[in-house]
Amino acid sequence: MTYCVAVTTEKGLVFVSDSRTNAGIDNVSTYSKMHRFESGSDRRFVLLSAGNLATTQGVVQQLNKDIEQYAPLNLMTLAGISDAAEYIGNINVRQEEKHTTSGVNYEASFIIGGQIAGSTPEIYLVYPQGNYITTSAYTPYLQIGEGKYGKTIMDRILTPELSLETAALCAMISMDSTMNSNMTVGPPVEVSIYPADSFSLDRYYCFDEHSEYLRELRRSWDRNLKEAFSKMPPIAWATNWDEQQNTQ
Repeated sequence: MTYCVAVTTEKGLVFVSDSRTNAGIDNVSTYSKMHRFESGSDRRFVLLSAGNLATTQGVVQQLNKDIEQYAPLNLMTLAGISDAAEYIGNINVRQEEKHTTSGVNYEASFIIGGQIAGSTPEIYLVYPQGNYITTSAYTPYLQIGEGKYGKTIMDRILTPELSLETAALCAMISMDSTMNSNMTVGPPVEVSIYPADSFSLDRYYCFDEHSEYLRELRRSWDRNLKEAFSKMPPIAWATNWDEQQNTQ
């Protein structure tokens, strides 16, 4: 299983991904699901991947091949991030069709984000069918993979006005919540922070399974959650409500 999330704010973009893949509890492997494209001075891209490993690797290989061979259509010739989403969607569909056999799921999904000179930073989620969506002011993030466990914190915290550091912390807590509830999602955890108009992907971090920061993040989040829960108002009507139910 996989969990990847990307966040857009007025200050730029944040990308977070796990690195665990598995084909059963006794066959766990580690593969990076974050791919960065830095060729050229007028654009930067980060690609997150989820789904069938053969398909995701095939898509990434084709993207690199198109750049290296100066194909007329490649990430370095596209006019916008939405064009990149459509381009990746088409490659993805071809890869899925190439691998598809009866009873085997070769679907994959992607998040592509970045900035091209003259436009603002954007992120898009590319579905297995090749279609894609972007964020909104009400939902400034996109997820692929095992998204349900880490969604709540982002719905409560994320707004377009947040700093990149706060957005990254929120995404990391979202990742920790997912790892805590689903053992098929796990470290190394990769983080890429892209400040708007910087055209630099230097702010990259990788936290492995021995990371003291990941341990402290979990301990602190657990402690503060329990403290917040202990301060919640009691259910004052519970006793009376129970008595009413028992008399019916």
